[in-house]
Amino acid sequence: MTHRFAETMHRMIEVERGFMTFFVEGGWAARDPEDPENCDFVAGNPQELALPEYVEALRRWTVPQDKDWYAYKFNEPYATEAVAASLRERRGLPFEADDVLMTDGAFTGLNLCMRTVTDPGDEVIFLSPPWFFYEAMIIGTGAEPVRVRVDQGTWDLDLDAIEGAITERTSTIIVNSPNNPTGKIYPPETLTALGEMLTAASERHGRPIYLISDEAYSRIVFDGRPYPSPTEFYPNAFLVYTYAKQLLTPGQRCGYVALPPTMPDRQPMREALMIAQLTHGGHGAPNNVLQRAIADIEPMNVDVAALQRRRDRMVQALSSYGYELHSPEGTFYLLPTSPIPDDVAFVDRLAQDKVFVLPGAVVEMPGRFRISITGNDEMVERALPVFERAAKEA
Repeated sequence: MTHRFAETMHRMIEVERGFMTFFVEGGWAARDPEDPENCDFVAGNPQELALPEYVEALRRWTVPQDKDWYAYKFNEPYATEAVAASLRERRGLPFEADDVLMTDGAFTGLNLCMRTVTDPGDEVIFLSPPWFFYEAMIIGTGAEPVRVRVDQGTWDLDLDAIEGAITERTSTIIVNSPNNPTGKIYPPETLTALGEMLTAASERHGRPIYLISDEAYSRIVFDGRPYPSPTEFYPNAFLVYTYAKQLLTPGQRCGYVALPPTMPDRQPMREALMIAQLTHGGHGAPNNVLQRAIADIEPMNVDVAALQRRRDRMVQALSSYGYELHSPEGTFYLLPTSPIPDDVAFVDRLAQDKVFVLPGAVVEMPGRFRISITGNDEMVERALPVFERAAKEA
């Protein structure tokens, strides 16, 4: 192991220390996973069976129809055409199939984009509170992560803080909307100002600053809100998507990177991303069955109305127990304050009664905890008295 590689791995491990400690040593790790009384709100995992039509699509496309059914596959036209057609319909922009690269989920898509447009020593801005793995992924590319907090009152982007973080070494900014864990959908006026800022900074420093738009939750949106994609407000942008959220199948990896029609130099960027697909960690595309099934599964979605009802039920109940929390605009998550300052200790207290949630410290929000509303309705009703009792004890 070279010194540089060892140093990089050490930094990545330290960045993810809280995550690994919780999932390896905490109360959730010690639970009996087969206990039917568990109320597991830790992650965006399914607590009910997958959509029957999704299972049927996989079953149908698993059966080979020619000798090449399970041969090497890449960005197959039947998959990229289906994605581009869906984007044209939903976004009203002329996405082309050639601008879609199939991936085995958002992990791969984010990595491909960062490795394509960052060099060692570049700086990549990410927003806090963040998804767990942004910082470690940035370090893994050889770039330097630059953390910028969002506005703690509105959960919107802090544009002044972002502008202050941009330097001549800035290559990329990652924007996740709707945001995990806050549930904030960044509004058009904010995204317009962000695009203007990035354009001016790119011109000032003589290099394009790329925006990676992590849109994993863009089809989990509540209250009939429109979803403005950050890629609509800035040309040098990548759209990264995974089907794991809309189908609630995080273990069945499939997604894509799409280049918006406004991106300059699209052809060389396509080629660079395809080389990254081939050379980073092996084959970057999803398996053959998932690519063939894309046209069938594209229109499918979990019951967002049911998620919204669960959100409303929990927000109302937790607020009545004295927890402070806002109602998210999208995603699977609630972010209440802990009744005691030590959110890890409070999460351990809940675990004693088989209610499992994520400490806020894991997502850079100490003093809060995160609840995934993918837990089913029965779990919610069993858990609410535990939340009430724990609040009274505190």
